[in-house]
Amino acid sequence: MIASCLCYLLLPAARLFRALSDAFFTCRKNVLLAKSSSPQVEGAFAMAPRGLDQEECEGLLQQWREEGLSQVLSTVNEGPLVDKGLAQSSLALLMDNPGEQDAASEDKWSNRQLSDLRAAENLEEPFPEVLGEESLPEVENPMWASVPMQTGPQYADCAVLPMGALATEQWEEDPAVMAWSIAPEPVPQEEAPIWPFEGLGQLQPPPMEIPYHEILWREWEDFSTQPDAQGLEAGDGPQFQFTLMSYNILAQDLMQQSSELYLHCHPDILNWNYRFANLMQEFQHWDPDILCLQEVQEDHYWEQLEPSLRMMGFTCFYKRRTGCKTDGCAVCYKPTRFRLLCASPVEYFRPGSELLNRDNVGLVLLLQPLVPEGLGQVSVAPLCVANTHVLYNPRRGDVKLAQMAILLAEVDKVARLSDGSHCPIILCGDLNSVPDSPLYNFIKDGELQYRGMPAWKVSGQEDFSHQLYQRKLQAPLWPSSLGITDCCQYVSSCHPKRSERRKYSRDFLLCFRFCDIACQRPVGLVLMEGVTDTKPERPAGWAESVLEEGVSEPEPDFSRTVGIIQHCLHLTSVYTHFLPQHGRPEVTTMPLGLGMTVDYIFFSAESCENGNGTDRRLYQDGTLKLLGRLSLLSEEILWAANGLPNPFCSSDHLCLLASFGMEVTAP
Repeated sequence: MIASCLCYLLLPAARLFRALSDAFFTCRKNVLLAKSSSPQVEGAFAMAPRGLDQEECEGLLQQWREEGLSQVLSTVNEGPLVDKGLAQSSLALLMDNPGEQDAASEDKWSNRQLSDLRAAENLEEPFPEVLGEESLPEVENPMWASVPMQTGPQYADCAVLPMGALATEQWEEDPAVMAWSIAPEPVPQEEAPIWPFEGLGQLQPPPMEIPYHEILWREWEDFSTQPDAQGLEAGDGPQFQFTLMSYNILAQDLMQQSSELYLHCHPDILNWNYRFANLMQEFQHWDPDILCLQEVQEDHYWEQLEPSLRMMGFTCFYKRRTGCKTDGCAVCYKPTRFRLLCASPVEYFRPGSELLNRDNVGLVLLLQPLVPEGLGQVSVAPLCVANTHVLYNPRRGDVKLAQMAILLAEVDKVARLSDGSHCPIILCGDLNSVPDSPLYNFIKDGELQYRGMPAWKVSGQEDFSHQLYQRKLQAPLWPSSLGITDCCQYVSSCHPKRSERRKYSRDFLLCFRFCDIACQRPVGLVLMEGVTDTKPERPAGWAESVLEEGVSEPEPDFSRTVGIIQHCLHLTSVYTHFLPQHGRPEVTTMPLGLGMTVDYIFFSAESCENGNGTDRRLYQDGTLKLLGRLSLLSEEILWAANGLPNPFCSSDHLCLLASFGMEVTAP
């Protein structure tokens, strides 16, 4: 009779115990996930969070059973207050930090209560049968431990964070995978304590997050064996192959000025020493032949980046932004692969111009590929590489178009050959414009009708159509004093040079001695007898006008089109800006959690029609062939990695990487 009453009284207590147990482990799981999203970085490695301590679990459950049983035994006197008291005591326990409990708390448990608890375990009807519940399956979860990662001496400040449970041997050997790593040997677990409830499975720590390197895994897309639009293999014939990377590395000064954009990041991963080491390891892993960087802080460039890149075999050129800005653009190349022909820094700032009063810059290099000696007497065309960072302001599309016109005019001048054609061109950088925007289409299609277009629409970054006042683009877009035509060419480049200079010989000058203008008395000439009072007499047979038609050549015709700008460089994008396997658009950055593409690599190639819709390469290869590219990621994937920057990617932009091939011809 007493046993039956005890079981009847234990029923609500057991249910409440089960609910509180689930609530505790749910709370504990949230704490673990919060800690794992922003790990503490210190030294050459970071501690990975492990599961609950077995002694802690045992002591916690014993304390719950103690409180629950003591409340149940007093049910006869207290009546319905049992559930309330048990809930209050357990809730107070949940509010405490489990990590602060120690072995001293076990002394508070009385022997009488433990003996009563053991007696309750030997009831005629066990808890699972009373509750009518099925036993929970055991969850297997590997234990995690800290793994020190080896780093080079020059990158001693690089903090390495844990990798994931699904890391393979190949990823562990990869030097670029420096974020999460599973321990080679699992940590031995202590012997599981005796579980008092027969048939009820013991709760296990929740599974860990997916590691960063698995979330941010980027595949290399190889096009070297795919036929082009004419059915020819991209790898036919000898080629000069090279790789190019474009990367906005996030200047530290700009990050600190806009700190509200990086509230989701742990302070440790925003430290420049940590970011610099991560960036250098990324450069080392991909090992490009040409490196185009944006947002390069000047002091960091001269003190750390340039010396480190020089040690890696690069020759670097840097252009700081105009005025008092502290960042700029850099183009680095390996002198073992290329020889510099010329370097041309580009200033977009024009004093006194309201349109071109911004401090953005660009950099254009003309490189001569160095062919290996084993190929014999062969030659490769020069390569023009342009790098820029265009104005960000989404409302000033007119400024963006004017800056792009200056860059294209400089590229046209540097890349123009003696026969009027252009050598292969690569244009890359942060253009602060989204795909299929008017600015993007202008670069890719070579023409844009801009008259009457709202200025905010040029880049497509934001929609300001709701605003009452909208700046409209007027023709001409930039003043003629800029010296650039609507075809994005310098005026001097649009007209042939004079066949020969005029020869001002003595006989030629004497022809003007008695011309009409020479026989006229100048206004204001002081009359002096015998000096200025005579009028020159034209000799008989002397023409009144001599060679007047050839005295001066007409000025070059600098006509402006009405609301249309063009260029003739035939550029196309390396990326398609869409991930077919995910059905999502590609993104290169995530400002305020919104993914978008603003970074590009354009190269000279003829566009072609894609009738069947199956060919992924919507262009016709020319002298410059695209052999491969590093895939980009979707917004959802970057969300899963806590956005950008994160412990794996130390910039708020993703790097762009492409491989090219150039035709090698016999002289």
